[in-house]
Amino acid sequence: MNPSKGIRLVRLHRTQRTALPRLLGSLLLVTAAGISGVGAAPGGAAANSGPAAAPPRPLGQIVPAPAEAKPGGSPYTITADTRIRVDGSGEARKVGDYLAGVLRPSTGYPLPVTGDAGNGIRLRLDPRNGELGAEGYSLKSGRGSVTITARGPAGLFHGVQTLRQLLPADVEKRSPQKGPWTVAGGTVTDAPRYAYRSAMLDVSRHFFSVAEVKRYIDQLALYKMNKLHLHLSDDQGWRIAIDSWPRLATYGGQTEVGGGPGGYYTKGDYKEIVRYAASRYLEVVPEIDLPGHTNAALASYAELNCDGVAPPLYTGTGVGFSSLCVPKAVTYDFVDDVVRELAALTPGKYLHIGGDEAHSTSHEDYVAFMDKAQAIVGKYGKTVVGWHQLTGGTPVKGAVAQYWGYDRTGAAERKQVADAAANGTKLVLSPADRSYLDMKYDKDTELGLAWAGYVPVQRSYDWNPATYLAGVPEESVLGVEAPLWSETLTDSDEIEQMAFPRLPGVAELGWSPAATHDWNAYKVRLGAQGPRLSALGVNYYRAPQVPWAAE
Repeated sequence: MNPSKGIRLVRLHRTQRTALPRLLGSLLLVTAAGISGVGAAPGGAAANSGPAAAPPRPLGQIVPAPAEAKPGGSPYTITADTRIRVDGSGEARKVGDYLAGVLRPSTGYPLPVTGDAGNGIRLRLDPRNGELGAEGYSLKSGRGSVTITARGPAGLFHGVQTLRQLLPADVEKRSPQKGPWTVAGGTVTDAPRYAYRSAMLDVSRHFFSVAEVKRYIDQLALYKMNKLHLHLSDDQGWRIAIDSWPRLATYGGQTEVGGGPGGYYTKGDYKEIVRYAASRYLEVVPEIDLPGHTNAALASYAELNCDGVAPPLYTGTGVGFSSLCVPKAVTYDFVDDVVRELAALTPGKYLHIGGDEAHSTSHEDYVAFMDKAQAIVGKYGKTVVGWHQLTGGTPVKGAVAQYWGYDRTGAAERKQVADAAANGTKLVLSPADRSYLDMKYDKDTELGLAWAGYVPVQRSYDWNPATYLAGVPEESVLGVEAPLWSETLTDSDEIEQMAFPRLPGVAELGWSPAATHDWNAYKVRLGAQGPRLSALGVNYYRAPQVPWAAE
């Protein structure tokens, strides 16, 4: 994942969390291309017109780029009389309530969510519309209404994100602003390129609160991502309560990189994260990294060590020094208990077992361990995900390997992954020198690491998942992920500084058709989102490669 041994950290101690006060007012976030509206209306009322109003944003000026956008006809303007009209399904009602919660503070309008027929913002589920797939949608805007239609509720939710991006940036503010709130006329028809569009948050090197994780979930949802990979254990901290092995959290979770206080999620905390992610149509993929990256577990229970001696807790950034004791039977009791409890808390399909940088485990022991660990995951009804070193063993049928190599990765290792793909193993691509959000932008970047090189915004966007690994069939690529490791990150401000503006580019690689991929066009769409990010309070990096819109 990140061979960062010996790296000097920019920040060794957790800074005071300055972002929390703004979390309450900005958990619902969005990004979009365009120019913000003008200032707040007097007396708390939202005006519907103004001489300086910008023209409606073109339908195609969103991120990720839509599959098809056809302008035409009259625009639609949200007014004080607008209703959000949903069909009879409970899922459509939930999406309607979510949309109303976004729009009411800035417009000042009541925007009742009703089941009545008529004009307004109309949300429709149509299970017969098979061409849209499970996550696709269509949006039609005209003089009397904006209608979003989808086969499933996830598609309806993604269509709502597009609607948000087509409105002025000030719509994201949490106090009344001036309009008009106008959507250009025409139609958008859209569906994702890949089924797996993920971001990973490392809560082990530094611990992040439930509120901070929720904030990141909202940011991922804006870009139509559908997975949140949580890295829940590592050498520096164990972050999930396990009833059958309680010291994992209470002892192994009490520190972090630099010696800060650490922390862990109770089962109730984790359930709340899962619930909140599901409300934004994201699936949580939990990771327990095995058999290496396990010092927090080894420190918590001496019997997991081959010599029966627990090592001290670890607060550095080295990798590859820890390993579970492969020959011991108790090791598999431990793995079984952890997987069983975590699987019971996780409604999603996937469970990640790590498998990278097991430098202290012999190849024979690694293969033997991963065979048994994969069987345990299958026993509890989950699909195995592992880092691409899993392909050095025997991936079970249906397993997913996550590739984190980079341009300097050797040909033999790449061929190993390609051979596994040819034999049916699906791949999620997260090349470290492209999609690792914790890599520095350039030599002057304060936060982050640079072991995979510098990753400016263009580099993070300018690659094709379908052709990235030679010898891998295109149909073997399940999707993409943008991991964010936290050796140097301590709060939401620092997460956002590294994730934005690179996260939207990886999201576009996962969602948009390959034919839309063009850096020169993308950077303009990305730059036009600056006012929206500011409206949301996102602490984004103003990358010099991007022509940021004036605010």
